[in-house]
Amino acid sequence: MFIYNVTIKVDASIHDQWLNWMKETHIPAVMSSGCFEKFVLVRLLETDETEGPTYAVQYFALSRAQYNRYIEMHATRLRKESSDQWGERFIAFRTLMEVID
Repeated sequence: MFIYNVTIKVDASIHDQWLNWMKETHIPAVMSSGCFEKFVLVRLLETDETEGPTYAVQYFALSRAQYNRYIEMHATRLRKESSDQWGERFIAFRTLMEVID
């Protein structure tokens, strides 16, 4: 199993609207790609929230091929939608991890 982790630092001025948008629009759009089996949305604790909170969304893919399909067919469009919606009021850091049993 592979985990596509997106960590996002959100400007405090958009926090509530952004969180609702993530839950109602963005995460459902990512999941509708059919590339991931499930997701987890978490808020990082014990971090500096002076400029706003930090979240992570972890999307679980059964194979590297599913993840690659997401990157090749959906990621560019969905990243642009995020940027168009929120501009520079958030920063995202993306990593791919492999689950080791």
